[in-house]
Amino acid sequence: MDGKVVVVTGATSGIGESAALQLAELGATVVPVGRDPGRLERVGAQLRKHGSEAEPLQADFASQAEVRRLAEELLERHERIDVLVNNAGVVRSSRKLSPDGREMTMAINHYAPFLLTNLLLERLLESAPARVVTTASDAHSAGLIDLDDLDMERKWSIFRAYGTSKLANILFTRELARRLEHTAVTANCLHPGVIRSRLGRGGIAGITWKVMSPFMASPRKGGARIVHLAAEPVGGDVTGRYFDDNQPRVLQGQAADDDLAAGLWDRSAALVGLGDVAAA
Repeated sequence: MDGKVVVVTGATSGIGESAALQLAELGATVVPVGRDPGRLERVGAQLRKHGSEAEPLQADFASQAEVRRLAEELLERHERIDVLVNNAGVVRSSRKLSPDGREMTMAINHYAPFLLTNLLLERLLESAPARVVTTASDAHSAGLIDLDDLDMERKWSIFRAYGTSKLANILFTRELARRLEHTAVTANCLHPGVIRSRLGRGGIAGITWKVMSPFMASPRKGGARIVHLAAEPVGGDVTGRYFDDNQPRVLQGQAADDDLAAGLWDRSAALVGLGDVAAA
């Protein structure tokens, strides 16, 4: 990864932090992105020990304005972006709306990476061969995409909200790959495993986390699965795939619905103010 610039969101804890450090160990210039300035500085100091001098960037993914500001800073500071790792995510114990009026789980887990990727897409194309790697989850099987109720006003639960956002990650990846079909930019997503991390430590989800924690994998193992797609040849050889345990898996149900993927893309573009975005 010598000479490669890799942007990692959600890089201040868990699998994102681990992936950032592993990529730096491979020689990449890693740009860590996170919400907490103190944790960002700590991760930045660790990355500098591996020779990665890129400045950490702070952004709150609940806000589309913050995502746009982040994209502007990235474009201003980095003439090339070889890999974008969309890893930032949240599990919420209650329904809440973002500053933009969107359901918060979807705002952070789906709309933010959708917007950021599109804002950086031209730079990724200029830097090609390049990659977009998105952290999804097997929890997508608990999700249900209703294009007329993406904010889940009619029916909301912790597990449906999170599962729906992860299902959206997969559909986004597949549609992005389709739109980038004739370019040298690939898009893949992955299930990192059930990981001991900060994600979901509050509320009911936090109780489950405490019970299951002894059986969960380490953040380093989950981070390595991100690195597999970000750095290994497979991440550049295939596109539009969902990986579990470093293997591409067959998708079923809504996750395999091409029309739904296209519909979600169009609806998401409208909700984040991009209009009709046609990559490539």
